[in-house]
Amino acid sequence: MANTPGGGALIVGVAADGTVVGAETDHEWLRHRIYELTDGRLTVDVTEVEVKDTRLLVVIAPTAVEPIRWKGKIHWRVGDKCVEVDASTWHAKRMSRLNYDWSAEESTVPSAEARPGALAVARDFLVSSGDPAAADLSSAPDQQLLRRLNAVTGQGLLTNAGVIAFVGRREPALDLIRRDYAGGDSTARVRRSGRSLLEELAEVFTTIDAHNPVRHLQSGLTIGQVRTIPRLAAREAVVNGVAHREWGISDPTVIEHVGRTLRVTSPGGFFGGVNERNIITHPSQSRNRALTQLLADLKVAEREGIGVDRMVREMIRLGHRPPDIREITGPFVRVSLDGEAIDEPWVTWLNRLEPREMSQDINSLLILHRLVNAGWVDVTRAAPLIQLTVEEARGAIAALSRARIGTSPVLALLAGVPEGTEHVWRLHPDALAVLQAADSAVGNMRQFPSRAEIARDYAAARGRISTTELGALVNASATNVGATLKALEMDGVLEPSSSARRGRGFFYRWIPDREGKERRSSDPAEAPPGSAR
Repeated sequence: MANTPGGGALIVGVAADGTVVGAETDHEWLRHRIYELTDGRLTVDVTEVEVKDTRLLVVIAPTAVEPIRWKGKIHWRVGDKCVEVDASTWHAKRMSRLNYDWSAEESTVPSAEARPGALAVARDFLVSSGDPAAADLSSAPDQQLLRRLNAVTGQGLLTNAGVIAFVGRREPALDLIRRDYAGGDSTARVRRSGRSLLEELAEVFTTIDAHNPVRHLQSGLTIGQVRTIPRLAAREAVVNGVAHREWGISDPTVIEHVGRTLRVTSPGGFFGGVNERNIITHPSQSRNRALTQLLADLKVAEREGIGVDRMVREMIRLGHRPPDIREITGPFVRVSLDGEAIDEPWVTWLNRLEPREMSQDINSLLILHRLVNAGWVDVTRAAPLIQLTVEEARGAIAALSRARIGTSPVLALLAGVPEGTEHVWRLHPDALAVLQAADSAVGNMRQFPSRAEIARDYAAARGRISTTELGALVNASATNVGATLKALEMDGVLEPSSSARRGRGFFYRWIPDREGKERRSSDPAEAPPGSAR
């Protein structure tokens, strides 16, 4: 706990199951014993408290100013587990809490040691961006280029970001492995020491492109040609893996390109309050602000934030699952992009959206993706999906409700929802028919959720469902969906609201048992981008 940012507290005298059993240990003796066992490095506060007339001890461990070792090892808390870490990772975490940017610090490396190959790659990145100002910067002499990129100090020494980008380190910064299928032999490998990060990035981008097939979409689509994994999404994943990683760790950022899946694993956990549930909308944070800005200025990434939102947008626009972004034991951050199949009818459908910007709006894309895969949405479901507040989600749905495909609105309000409860939205039948026609045109068999799946999901989330609601959800008569709800009653997940089973206002209640909770948590349509599901 002392090694963990924020410290922690331990209650002595409570069993694992929560039973209060009491503590007889002298609190002064305990404090001194902990001091002895940590070689005089940790002084805790031990307080006596009473709960249910039983004496307990509360041991408060403050955040340590230097790592506390036990049997020669450093541990800290990750979730509810203790994980061993090395000293460099511990110090890097502490520096990050102090808002320290290692990458901005002056190094001992003269700017003249910048590798010619790295400078050439930097110029290529600038020119290929198509930005006139970037093209002008690309023609600057070497030293002026480095100064304008803030990669060199007034003393003529490179910053640490400048060293990483233009000189490199002994160990490779990137390790790319290409396999045609899981378990297959490596068909390409990029892992070479003695080069700059920019040179490594250039080769990695080229290698990914060489194994990321181009798909030609049918004539008339504005997208024209796309790669199996969107090129922008792949690049953002790799750049994220170097911009935000922990450089105090010698391990490379590992890129596994297996079949049509790209997985990037970078040393160091999430930073600055970012986590899986807010990674799209959280203000940009980086433990290496100078390096992140340098990559942005070189147009390796389009802006300082290194756009997770663009990764999500580009994947969904082609009908792929949102990126899976999670923190794993280490800690490491892993980003997975699954480009198994481009959904051409979905792309065709999105290109018919008016106004046009709706097909680029990440909130609209996420909501539409859920509607196609789950059949309905309300603000409570939309908020975690787009990683915004309920009120912001309400605004996002309202904006999408004004969109049209042809002469028809995209969304329709669900009939039968009880007064005083949140509105429910579904795809308008005409808009859904346009998508189904696009599927038929190319022989695509889209797997829409069944009536039972929609009913389960809706009832579990809303606590109830009626034949009127289910009929509206599946565009059928209320009299034709009663058998579906009766079958769910037989499964033990629904119960009738009255023994009469009929009459105005009759509905079924969701039975919130363990099985029902498991069903709710396993629904993929509920999983926000970045979720481990």
